[in-house]
Amino acid sequence: MSTLALAQESGRYGFGSAASAQELSQFVSPLPDGRGLPSGSGSVQEGKQLYGAQCAACHGAKLEGGQGDRLLGGRGSLAGNDPAKAPIKTVESYWPYATTLFDYIKRAMPFTTPGSLSNDQVYALCAYILSQANIVPESATLDARSLATVKMPNRDGFVPDPRPEQFARP
Repeated sequence: MSTLALAQESGRYGFGSAASAQELSQFVSPLPDGRGLPSGSGSVQEGKQLYGAQCAACHGAKLEGGQGDRLLGGRGSLAGNDPAKAPIKTVESYWPYATTLFDYIKRAMPFTTPGSLSNDQVYALCAYILSQANIVPESATLDARSLATVKMPNRDGFVPDPRPEQFARP
């Protein structure tokens, strides 16, 4: 039997390591209703300052994109039937839940040092981005409770997959 076959049979591949308690304590995976969001809070003004320092170089001073994705605009562009017009996938047009924004920023941003932002900083960035999209007011301060209540513009544009049996484990 080959080494790969033995590894597959045993479920071990001989690389990697078990996550430590410290590493697991940093893991965040919030659900749409806010379960799993960590404590902390951040305001639009805090987010504006942080965005200028940490995000604008890639996402543009006005969230218009550049090296990084465009964050604003595109409302209604996903539902178009014109193949000549590509959908504009942004926070505003594509993401059904505000908790997804927190999750993505926390895990993947900034690009050069993902996972380096504190929970307060991530809430502040969410507040700023959502305020610039006119989803929350400029006076907003977001935390686990309030972020989960934000209704995203295209939330109802998604249809649940009617085939759960296709993805069930045997």
